[in-house]
Order: sequence, then C-alpha cells, then structure tokens
Amino acid sequence: MAFRVPVQKRLFHILTAFITTFATVSYFAMAVGDGIGENKIVIKHDNGSLPATYTHVFRQVYWARYVDWSVTTPLLLLDLAFLAGLSGANILVAVVADVIMILTGLFAAFTVNEGPKWGWYAMACIAYLIVVYQLAVNGRGVVTSKDKKTATFFSAIAGFTLILWTIYPIIWGIADGSRRIGVDAEIVGYAVLDILAKPIFGFWLLFTHDSLSNSTSIDGFWAHGLSKDGALRVGDDDE
Repeated sequence: MAFRVPVQKRLFHILTAFITTFATVSYFAMAVGDGIGENKIVIKHDNGSLPATYTHVFRQVYWARYVDWSVTTPLLLLDLAFLAGLSGANILVAVVADVIMILTGLFAAFTVNEGPKWGWYAMACIAYLIVVYQLAVNGRGVVTSKDKKTATFFSAIAGFTLILWTIYPIIWGIADGSRRIGVDAEIVGYAVLDILAKPIFGFWLLFTHDSLSNSTSIDGFWAHGLSKDGALRVGDDDE
C-alpha cells in the first residue's frame, strides 16, 4: 500500500508496517518456544491446628509479548498522536507512560508475592490512565482544529483502540493476576486483541487516512534526505 502514495505521505504506512513486523516476530518467537519464562508461586494453606500445607503453582509467562508491546504500543500511539496533531510534549508524556505501563505489567507477571504483584498492576493502571487522558482529552481537543472528517475518524479509531487496550488489563487480572483462567485461554484472549489492535487497526487507519483530503505530508529530510546545502561536512577546511 505504501507504494501507491508518494514518500511524503508514507508516515502512517511505515509506522503500521513496523507494528505488524514486530508483532509477527514476537508471535513467531512464542510459537517456537522462545520468549517464554516461568513463574513459581507458593500458596500457603492454613489448616488450623494441623501443620500448614503448601501448593506450588508453575505458570508460564510469555515475556516476548511484553517486548512486543513495549515497541508496538508506542508506535500505535504515534499513529494516533500524528493523526490528531498532538504536541511533542503530549506525545512524549503518552509514550513514556505507555512504556511504564508495559514494564510494570511485566514486573507484575514475574512477581511471586501477591502484595507487590498487585502493586505493580496498580502502577500499570495509573500509567494507562495517563495515556487515556492524552488521547481522550488532549487528542480530541487538538483534532477539533482539523476538518470534521478527520476529527470524526480520530474519535472513532482512538475510541476503538482505548476499548481494546482496556480489555488487556482485565485479561491480565483474571489470568496472571488471580489465575482464574489458564494459560491457553490467556493466549487466545491476547491473540484476538492483538489482531484487532494491530493489523485491523492498521488497515482501517491506512485506508481511511488515504481518503482524507488533508492527509499528512512530510517533506524535507523525511522525503529527500540531507540536501547539498544542509549536509553535514566532516573534515572540511573553512579556510
């Protein structure tokens, strides 16, 4: 699809290609048995006057998924931020909060003790709320300065993304967190969400954005590299 448009308008195509490429690498790693760790959890059972008994639970943690999310979710945020026209400061806050959200989720997945586990989870949820604020409040605020079609499209695709992203921590809470569902159900749940949040999101973004009258166009270094006048010269004599 990128070759149908000039290089000046390929920003979203390239970001989306990176997203699906990193996701493909991650899923291939998990499919062949790489990128998988194990968390050993010891559960103590008090039996009154009888000696306490212990249950050892071994649960797989697909850490390759967190590596994938730490790369692809910031790229997804860039797609949405550039579509809305967010400022650099707001983009930086959203991306950093997003990375914190993923890392604290990974720490929680490998934490044995229940208290610290849910502490990491709470931090991840707080970071996620910052991301939501940047998109739902700041994003919608700045996109209103664009044409109505772009504003409507941003509201739809950003809302779609935030709904999906809200389901992720719910699955984590009943899977890794409370262990109420097994690893197989967790894998299926995350896979469905990833398909919707990455390739489906990407096709929707590209097909709709290409039809917008004021689709993003970037010239300068992005399209032409360093021009002769602006090129860096190393070792030239000024004399």
